[in-house]
Amino acid sequence: MNAAVRILGVDPGSRYTGYGIVDVERGRHQMVACGRIDSTRGSMAERLLLIQRELTAIIAEHAPSEAAIEEVFVNKNPQTTLILGQARGVAICACAQAGLAPAEYATASVKLAVTGQGRADKEQVQHMVRVLLKLQGRLALDASDALAVALTHAHVRSTHQRAGIALGAAWSRA
Repeated sequence: MNAAVRILGVDPGSRYTGYGIVDVERGRHQMVACGRIDSTRGSMAERLLLIQRELTAIIAEHAPSEAAIEEVFVNKNPQTTLILGQARGVAICACAQAGLAPAEYATASVKLAVTGQGRADKEQVQHMVRVLLKLQGRLALDASDALAVALTHAHVRSTHQRAGIALGAAWSRA
């Protein structure tokens, strides 16, 4: 992977949606931006609209060339899973509106790619993201999860390129 690529990672949530943007060039990863969208107030419709507007602004500001999003983790509570799916759908639409077809990664795949363990806890993921990106200070867990999604995508795209697999709009699930 010689040409620089900018990747947006998204960790969708109905209360907090994490985002992380990473530049990848010649196998090196550098964080461009990260944070979380706080959608804890208002009706569900207002919260979803806020996620869409904020992600649209982030995409416009940083102009990623690729995007990746975490799949919905199925909870014991179906209502929670449904609400999370709505936030994820809004995030996918914000990406699609900008011409990005986000790759999708299961939570366990992201944890495995970043920590070497598919059942790592959020603090382990956060620690490894800080190590891999050589970051100082504290990150919000939602932001570190989003950066982990972007890093996972960077690893997968690198593997695809080395294997000669064409990169297209439809990514296979990891």
